[in-house]
Amino acid sequence: MKPRPTWWKTLIAILITMVMLFPLYWMINISFTQRRSIRAADLYPKDFTFSNYSAMIHTQLPYLGTSLLIAFSVVIVTLIIALPASYALSFLNFAGSRSMNFILILAQMIPAVVMSLGFYQIFNDLGLLDSIPGLILADSTLSVPFAVILQTAFMQTMPKSLIEAAKIDGASNWRIFMEIVIPLSRNTIVTTSLFAFLWSWSDFMFASTLNAGGGKMRPITMGIYDFISANNEEWGPLMATAVMASVPTAVLLLVAQKYVAAGVTAGAIKD
Repeated sequence: MKPRPTWWKTLIAILITMVMLFPLYWMINISFTQRRSIRAADLYPKDFTFSNYSAMIHTQLPYLGTSLLIAFSVVIVTLIIALPASYALSFLNFAGSRSMNFILILAQMIPAVVMSLGFYQIFNDLGLLDSIPGLILADSTLSVPFAVILQTAFMQTMPKSLIEAAKIDGASNWRIFMEIVIPLSRNTIVTTSLFAFLWSWSDFMFASTLNAGGGKMRPITMGIYDFISANNEEWGPLMATAVMASVPTAVLLLVAQKYVAAGVTAGAIKD
């Protein structure tokens, strides 16, 4: 039987991809356009300039540094908490372990705006408002439950005979965790790290609620508002900042895409 032509499917896929990527292209286009020519809405930067990126570098680098510090710190906190918790849920029998996954799923259903209002009073009492540690702690509450759920789903698919053999040989839980479970969990570790980074990098709700007065220590999602005021909008520098803020996430996605594909599906099929 002669195979049916699929060129039209490819064409549709290309058109859909172009539509989805057009906002990104337009952001780059505006970032290279002089302010006086932005309203002309040319499809390419006829009035080309690097001044928008120069303005971004002089004003937004502290915010980018803060976002990087928060994002990488959230990744570290997430792994430190989620990996041992996942191991305990997968291999250690303790009271309440079966209901823990339900509690974690329930925690993810709480809207961030509700959590931010609760955090505000707590952080105010603890002196964590307008501080980087406060944002790291708040952002971690979003990434840790997801990381535990994903890591637990994968660890439960590991051969139980491998763990039992290690215990028979006299290996402690700590040694099994560090020398067997962690190396085998590489893909899911990369996946959870990436999601933790993306969530904290793009966070606006916690940043605007818990760190609105942080000055130059605010993340980039807040710093970008320096270009927007009641009487003036600097769209060129704003778009240049948005482009630069997209670079770390794009690089991470390109580098980790094969690990993410394997990590997301980990635990979906059990032998």
